[in-house]
Amino acid sequence: MIRYVEENDIQEITALYNRYIVEGVETFETETLTEEQMAERVGHISASCPYLVAEEDGRVAGICYAHPWKERAAYCNTYETTIYLSPDFTRRGLGTALMHRLIDECRRRGYKVLIACITGCNEASIELHRKLGFSQASHFHDVGYKLGRWLDVVDFELKLD
Repeated sequence: MIRYVEENDIQEITALYNRYIVEGVETFETETLTEEQMAERVGHISASCPYLVAEEDGRVAGICYAHPWKERAAYCNTYETTIYLSPDFTRRGLGTALMHRLIDECRRRGYKVLIACITGCNEASIELHRKLGFSQASHFHDVGYKLGRWLDVVDFELKLD
């Protein structure tokens, strides 16, 4: 089931995201978040942007949301997308379903362009975004250092009109 985020999701979202912080390179954050910090982030984003949760067997299986890409006024119709899945729920079509729902919601809200900022070695995310019609717009080399290695970042874009 895909639905909008709820306050009682915060504990599971925090645990899901913190796992990526500690074990992965999908996020460039290096310090785990408290539930209070995550609640503030989720509240800020969901107040004006779509923030979706995939729930399976009563658990948060994944999250997906859009937020403003940049703060400058001229970027007001361009949004960055974010998606994280629980490792227990990958390669089952859940990411595709979440992103389809997010894209539909962004179109409905009149957004013009979606940007996905992806760690260059994250082949699963790159494959997902290509499958959804995103095209690569940039490639930044060695811009992040995490878990003992330098990491590239690639940006993908999807025009919604």
